[in-house]
Amino acid sequence: MEDGYKERIVNDALRTRGYYPLRAMQLWIVDSQFYKAKSTMMNNGVLLKLQPQIDLNRLAQAVNDTLNNYDIFRCRLVFHPVTNDICQRFDSEILPAKIEKISDEEFERRKKELMQPYELINRPLYRIYIFETPTAKYWYFDFYHAIMDGTAIMMLFVNEVNLRYKGKKISRTPSSYADYILDELKVSPEELAEGNKFWREMLAGFDETKHLPPADIETADEYRQISFFADLKNITQDYFSKSKRKEHIFFLAAAMLAIAKSAGAKSSIVDWVHNGRYTMQESRLMGAMLEQFPISWDFEKDITVAEFLDGLAEKINVSFKYRRSLGTAYSSGLQENGATFIFQKKILGALNSVMLGGLPAEIVEVPVNQWSIAENTLDIEVNLNDSGGYIVEFAHDSSIYSEAAIKNFAATFDEIVLQLQNEKLLISNILG
Repeated sequence: MEDGYKERIVNDALRTRGYYPLRAMQLWIVDSQFYKAKSTMMNNGVLLKLQPQIDLNRLAQAVNDTLNNYDIFRCRLVFHPVTNDICQRFDSEILPAKIEKISDEEFERRKKELMQPYELINRPLYRIYIFETPTAKYWYFDFYHAIMDGTAIMMLFVNEVNLRYKGKKISRTPSSYADYILDELKVSPEELAEGNKFWREMLAGFDETKHLPPADIETADEYRQISFFADLKNITQDYFSKSKRKEHIFFLAAAMLAIAKSAGAKSSIVDWVHNGRYTMQESRLMGAMLEQFPISWDFEKDITVAEFLDGLAEKINVSFKYRRSLGTAYSSGLQENGATFIFQKKILGALNSVMLGGLPAEIVEVPVNQWSIAENTLDIEVNLNDSGGYIVEFAHDSSIYSEAAIKNFAATFDEIVLQLQNEKLLISNILG
């Protein structure tokens, strides 16, 4: 985000009563979407097959009551009338969910086109469909990433719809995303400048030829995303219970070392994804809170695994201080051209155990279509499963990496996970 963006329009948000600046992450998402406009890379969609006993009219009412309760669902992206910057308003009409009765054949056709690119300017930024066929009932919801992240969708939206469906009283006060934006803007120019300097130094020397596994193909299938899933064979959750190490730091360390080893490099820069919720108020905020922190490390000085893990934890803690200046990091190109790491502990379980009215709902895969492309060159997502093991999704651009290359990288990652459990081992021994 350019330094003057907020300054140009923050006062207008108060003076004109309606125009709000995009938060740093929102602005990066929107800018990235314009670059790959006809794509669904920023869609967050889930299709659920419901139990036959579900009352669809009650579900529609629960959904619509939830939508009407939060200003984030009234969000529209618009151009500011004075500065022409992309802003957001929170006073548009709610697009209500309705029940569609269709044939099974029509549903199968619709399923292939459920996830479509969003028209960003002055259009609704979510789609919710409730289907009834002669043999089944379905609920589909899809939110543009700039207004809702995975935590907000699964932990807040779905939970509230479920409570309303069961007739429970919603006791918490509705959160206002617009008010949060104004409160977040209360940061001094000096603090922003200090943070900008911090992120420029963190990103110094980024080079995708050194900070990614080496590419092995080049095809015309540009940006097409493919995911490869691998179970980690060399670790279980018991290790973290005994060692007291933090899972997200440990696996981030493994990702950074795996990339450095694959690239034959002595440094690593990886974009670490955090849910952006630091307070109780933020944990209950319906909206997009996700943040991505570039984390770099120079391996020229040899240290032990313990020293690396401790140092990485300290670097992450310091970076939190400068999160208000992350716009500088988002404009660097790391998000599009580098590797991204995320550790998920609750989202996978939430997806596999969605309940509505006390009845389990089944996740139905939404087919890949012509709009499905890779958001980043390489995403490394570690998930904790129900049995205490870990599964890693390597989502990658198939015009850059073959399946064989990603399988090799997955094996390197798992090997390093094993080596990191020996905290006396020198990093040079891991990198070879």
